[in-house]
Amino acid sequence: MEFEGVALSPWGQEVIGFTARTEIDREDFDITWNRAVETGGVMVGKRVTIEIEAEAIRQP
Repeated sequence: MEFEGVALSPWGQEVIGFTARTEIDREDFDITWNRAVETGGVMVGKRVTIEIEAEAIRQP
């Protein structure tokens, strides 16, 4: 997780931003479905990337 900073919105409110990123192996959660493709390999990879961007407004 990374703190992106503080800024003022067009309405004068203080806004903070965060980003987070992680990867998981979907097979750790028993999600094992897959299908072979004609060119070789499989349709779905084992690794899933999760990215979150969030903003919060400070309430008085």
